[in-house]
Amino acid sequence: MESITVHTRLGQLRGESGDGYHAWKGVPYAQPPVGELRFHAPQPLKPWEGVRAATRFGPICPQPMPSADSMTGNLAEPPEQSEDCLYLNVWTPASEAPVEGRPVMVWIHGGAFVTGSGIIPLYDGARMAQKGDIVVVTINYRLGPFGFLHLTPRGDGLTSNAGLLDQIAALEWIRDHIAVFGGNPGEVTVFGESSGAMSIAALLAMPAAEGLFQRAILQSGASQVLPTPQAEQIAVVYLQQLGVDTQHPERLFTLPTDALMLAMAKTHGVIGPGMAMIYQPVVDGVTLPSEPLTAIAQGSAKQVSVLIGTNLHEGDYFIRKESHLMDKKTACLALEMMTGMPDIPEVTEPFPVTIEGQAQMLTDLIFWRPALALAAAQSAYAPVWMYRFDWTFQGHPTFRKAVHGAEIAFVFDNLELLDKLGLEIQPSMRTLAQEMQQAWVTFARTGRPELPEREWSAYDREKRATTIFHENITVEYDPEGDKRRQLMGQMGV
Repeated sequence: MESITVHTRLGQLRGESGDGYHAWKGVPYAQPPVGELRFHAPQPLKPWEGVRAATRFGPICPQPMPSADSMTGNLAEPPEQSEDCLYLNVWTPASEAPVEGRPVMVWIHGGAFVTGSGIIPLYDGARMAQKGDIVVVTINYRLGPFGFLHLTPRGDGLTSNAGLLDQIAALEWIRDHIAVFGGNPGEVTVFGESSGAMSIAALLAMPAAEGLFQRAILQSGASQVLPTPQAEQIAVVYLQQLGVDTQHPERLFTLPTDALMLAMAKTHGVIGPGMAMIYQPVVDGVTLPSEPLTAIAQGSAKQVSVLIGTNLHEGDYFIRKESHLMDKKTACLALEMMTGMPDIPEVTEPFPVTIEGQAQMLTDLIFWRPALALAAAQSAYAPVWMYRFDWTFQGHPTFRKAVHGAEIAFVFDNLELLDKLGLEIQPSMRTLAQEMQQAWVTFARTGRPELPEREWSAYDREKRATTIFHENITVEYDPEGDKRRQLMGQMGV
């Protein structure tokens, strides 16, 4: 491959040219958060001499690896893991950029705040950059205890929400440097899925993120924080597993990475399996001043246009026929501990105590309900568009339902990566991918998603226009309205 070099404020970066695109991989955006910088906010990167190679992905945050047959497990070989993981990747069209620069789309990966990275093949931005005539950026950020341990109350510069602060540092790097890649720093869209979308909801509420992006796309995730008492308990248990005195946390900076990963596994065992996500954003009063939905309802992101949606059968990805059936009391307790929602017993009452019922409960309460609430809150200040992804492939063990994460391959138009899951790509799938990607890109370009031959109206509390992505794209108004009214209950949304 041919090389291409850009001159940033920090130094020169040598990338590679592919078929119609340029790519820079493994670009550092902050100092390595190691040693005394572990569990601290990311620090600005220092300049370097000469030309730095940006032709290989950087290490990813330490994490349990997904199974090889999962949608995100299709790496040719296990990637390097390191606490030195604050790297991003840039794809641009090979053609000359316009004077004003191209729109920039920044992907924030999911993975329940404990797994994932920006190097997963499913997130390869080459096709999206080339077809959409945009700049695509994917990022790594700290995960698990490295990124989401509630440490602000411990003082001495220790921070909560370090993973979110990493995301902000990446956006600051984009603001300062993306112009030399042909991007427009004043036209940035963040988009992400699952915990990536939950991260974006938090960014909408964080003062430090204000002005760093103008548009946001939240796929299967919305306002979600760990209740502070649970976050404090998890931090105490974690430090106990490490043998660290909570009043003298100096050993945190010298323990090996393996010890921190082992403590992560032990903490899961102590807290119990009911707490599926023990590392999440937390309202610490400093980095995240208030619960994201509250802040958004008060206008914290009044200048940001939002595209938000969910998949029809989110929960069926997590709860399957072979899953262990929880009794209603246990399920309610787990949901309450994980979300802090006060009305769990009331809203869970209609769901039957079956595998199907619990999968639907997860779909409705963890994904759809928060999306509806965020859409309603933000629509008072800025344009909001709502979607639902309904595409299925009959007879396939995974895609017979529109499960969590199924839309990602369509958004990036990287359908060929589904081959390894035994999925034969149909012409109708390629058409859907092209149309979804075009909707996302036009939203990033103009602030308004466009569909072929049909109008996609903005979401409001009166009509609740929702685009349904299936083999045939349709627009419905207040789909499943009766269930929505029942779910939102006292929220009045």
